[in-house]
Amino acid sequence: MKALDTNVLVRFLVRDNQELAERVRRLFKAAEADKTLFFVSIPVLLELIWVLDSVYGIARHDILDAIEEFFLSPILRFGGQPAVRRFIAEARNNNLDLSDLLIACDAVLSGCEQMLTFDKKAAKSSLFSLL
Repeated sequence: MKALDTNVLVRFLVRDNQELAERVRRLFKAAEADKTLFFVSIPVLLELIWVLDSVYGIARHDILDAIEEFFLSPILRFGGQPAVRRFIAEARNNNLDLSDLLIACDAVLSGCEQMLTFDKKAAKSSLFSLL
């Protein structure tokens, strides 16, 4: 299995470079036909969230829709799948920073009780505890 870099996912989603976007589309189409899997790590998801929000100004719900669509894809396998699944569900029900929320979901599903933080807004969630 090969891992995907953030820039591959970004090109596929935003299509700001048609040539590269088409290469990714062909790669994904071939993977579906061959039943090939690609790995997407949590750091790649964190960077994807940051790039889509900060660089492209994509709305939160559109970012979540894209991540959920990737998560449901038969050719992509995610590191920390339970954390990503919980992240998607939690993010649809609150307005916490997406990156913070993904980090907290990963920590809690890795056996931690909560994520300690100085972020008062995040501390309103049961995933966080104000330090």
